[in-house]
Amino acid sequence: MEIALWIVQVLLGLAFVITGSFKLFQNREKIIASGGTWAEDFKPGTVKIIAGVELISALLVIVPRLLGNGHYLTFIGATSIALIMTGSIYIHIRRKEFQHAIINLVLLLMALFVVYAGLNG
Repeated sequence: MEIALWIVQVLLGLAFVITGSFKLFQNREKIIASGGTWAEDFKPGTVKIIAGVELISALLVIVPRLLGNGHYLTFIGATSIALIMTGSIYIHIRRKEFQHAIINLVLLLMALFVVYAGLNG
C-alpha cells in the first residue's frame, strides 16, 4: 500500500502543480480558449484564487512526504484537493460537461485515497 500511496500522491501532486500553475499564470481568456470553459462562470480573481489553492494543495501533497515530516500537511492538501474536485464536478455537471466531470471524479477518488491513508497510517 505504501508504494501505491507514493504513486497516487506524486501523480495527484504533479497534476495539480501543472494545472494550478497554468491557471495562475494565464489570464481567464486563455484558460477559456484552451478548453477551460468553466472559467466563464467565474471572475478573473476567483479563477486565480482557485489556481493558488490548487498549487498550494499540490505542494502539500508532495513536499511533506519527500521531506519525511509533516504528514498532517499532506492530509490537509489532499482534503483541499478533494473539496476543489467536488466543486469542480458540480460545475461541470451543471454545464453538461460530463467528460470533464469524470476526469475530476478520478482525481477526487485519488485525493480521497490519500486522505484515507492519512487517517489510517
